[in-house]
Amino acid sequence: MRRRVLFKCAVAAALLTSISPSVFAQQDEVVVGCNTSFLPFEFKQGNQYVGFDIDLWTEIARGLGIKWRLQPMDFSGLIPALETRNVDVVLAGLYIRDERKKVIDFSDPYYQSGYSAVVRVDTRGLNTAADLQGKSVGAETGTATVDYLEHSLKNVDIHQYPNIVNALLELQTGRVDAVVHDTPNLLYYANTEGKGKVRLIEPPLENGYAYGIGFQKGSKLVAPVDAELARMKADGRYKQIYRKWFGKDPS
Repeated sequence: MRRRVLFKCAVAAALLTSISPSVFAQQDEVVVGCNTSFLPFEFKQGNQYVGFDIDLWTEIARGLGIKWRLQPMDFSGLIPALETRNVDVVLAGLYIRDERKKVIDFSDPYYQSGYSAVVRVDTRGLNTAADLQGKSVGAETGTATVDYLEHSLKNVDIHQYPNIVNALLELQTGRVDAVVHDTPNLLYYANTEGKGKVRLIEPPLENGYAYGIGFQKGSKLVAPVDAELARMKADGRYKQIYRKWFGKDPS
């Protein structure tokens, strides 16, 4: 097992050495588009942007010697920003999907996720996915959640918002009956700001989706980023960041 890990690290290091000089010689600063209302992956804390994705990319960039700056924006604008080359990289809990692969490139998967729903804590009769039929459900514009709701849940009145924070506020005011979004995001909210205000419908609505880092189509950043990500998983840096934000080791 140890030989296998050392071999993977050696391959990753060799790949990085052969690729990185030509990648970064022509690009002084990488612009990273980020949906900064996606707790605990990326969000603003005081005057700083923090989160799992931020820590992950910071470590990747440090390992590759990349200079970068963050460009906050709504989720719906991130993929268009890659297509128009206004950003080089996207961090946003971005599901790796075949239709997205047609217009952007992805890193290797770095997080397994799925969909869940939250309702107000005093709501009765909403306990399963089937109970959402005929109800008003909030979701974030431009996300795969909207597609999921349209194709997997029938007779749901979908209300779209520019970010998940707005959707959760609308839930609290009673304008929607539930909010559907990525499981880790809603779980974090239910255990922090939303504690005592909302509850998750159990079990999750859907599992088995993977997050990837997004890149411009044909980007030369993909291979070295994948190599550094592999090194981080092998040497424990990835586990350390994961444990910091989720309180457990990656499964």
